[in-house]
Amino acid sequence: MQVAVVGLGKLGAPLAAVLASKGNQVLGVDVNPKAVQLLNDGLAPVEEPGLQDLVSSSRERLSATTEIDQAADADVSILLVPTPSNGRGAFSNEHLLAALSELGRGLAGSDRYHLVVIGSTVMPGSCDAEIRSTLEQAAGRIVCDTLGLCYSPEFIALGNVIRDMLEPDMVLIGESDTRAGDVLETLYVGVCENDPPFRRMSLVNAELTKIAVNTYVTMKISYANTLADMCERLPGADVEAVTDALGLDTRIGSKYLRGALAYGGPCFPRDNKAFSVLARDLGAEPALAEATDSVNEAQIVRLAGAVQSRLKDGDAVGILGLAYKPDTGVIDASPGVALARLLGSAGHEVHVYDPVATETALHELGDLARGAASAEELLSETDVAVIATPWPEFAELPLDGLEGDGDVVVIDCWRLLPYERDHDGVQIVRLGVGLEETNSV
Repeated sequence: MQVAVVGLGKLGAPLAAVLASKGNQVLGVDVNPKAVQLLNDGLAPVEEPGLQDLVSSSRERLSATTEIDQAADADVSILLVPTPSNGRGAFSNEHLLAALSELGRGLAGSDRYHLVVIGSTVMPGSCDAEIRSTLEQAAGRIVCDTLGLCYSPEFIALGNVIRDMLEPDMVLIGESDTRAGDVLETLYVGVCENDPPFRRMSLVNAELTKIAVNTYVTMKISYANTLADMCERLPGADVEAVTDALGLDTRIGSKYLRGALAYGGPCFPRDNKAFSVLARDLGAEPALAEATDSVNEAQIVRLAGAVQSRLKDGDAVGILGLAYKPDTGVIDASPGVALARLLGSAGHEVHVYDPVATETALHELGDLARGAASAEELLSETDVAVIATPWPEFAELPLDGLEGDGDVVVIDCWRLLPYERDHDGVQIVRLGVGLEETNSV
């Protein structure tokens, strides 16, 4: 098919490359001329594992432009433009509606069938209301006639975007009518490599499903973190043992059931807030989403307490991990950055290191923290260090032979380190375990 992907950001650029890799002729559209130029030069406009390889191998089927009306020449347009949170916590459709207006004006000159797919996360009810009306008014056509409308968001994790697009747990399609859903299913059947289940439904049901999935996951994370907090206060308790057993129950499952730190990133925190806003606006009970959010926000305070209780006057603290998760440089709602800000604002000397996100985080933190060139350098300059992001390399920290005036305390939030090993001058503290159980030599 001929497909236009509008928005070449963290999701749009990988989607364009994935679609092109499966034989589709893909036009990327973005208001940022730099992103367009990079893609036309055969270069990935964003950082994502595997993206450059796909762009390079699909270059003859992949082009880009800043002119959104050119998307009207495609069979399908997929919109992945920002829908930022407004002051209430709901998603704003401002940029999406502007893009739809421009696309619609391009469609007005033809009566050829065209499918518009909304991939951006929107508030439930948006597609059947202002999105549909904006598109119809600009295009001069009625949806369900020669114009299809679908809502089909991606369920992905940054750092694994391409794999998640090729092997999704499911494909969600909200459709204005059967023809629209058929066209989109045909496109995605040719993309997916794992024969996933397709769930086709009304537009509003798909919109609600999207944020419901993410808010359910955040609830599991906050539940696991509550268990970890309890285990730290209960002699002999270990959250790993508890959650491992819980996850074996098929009613619960093991995914995202790992007591550690707060969830972060560009989706989970804001989706949970939007779910709460929606419930309140509908007159439904928002307490579950609000409690999930409250528990999550408490995790940084919990961790800061664990750090400060081990600091003496003049001690320096180090934070290992500033990206909100491994395999990405994104620091949105990052626990590591939040901890650095909290401790730095309290007057502590803070050193930070991340394999890919140190500079980005330092730009955000300003003079509240100073960067280290490596994990080893950070450990040599600090008295208490925190593993805030479970990068695999942090499981191999150079703990033996550290130089310093006394023991270095390493707070292992993700229980990555070999606790049983002895390390001269190092004390390992594992979160989620009765905190009197430390290893020091």
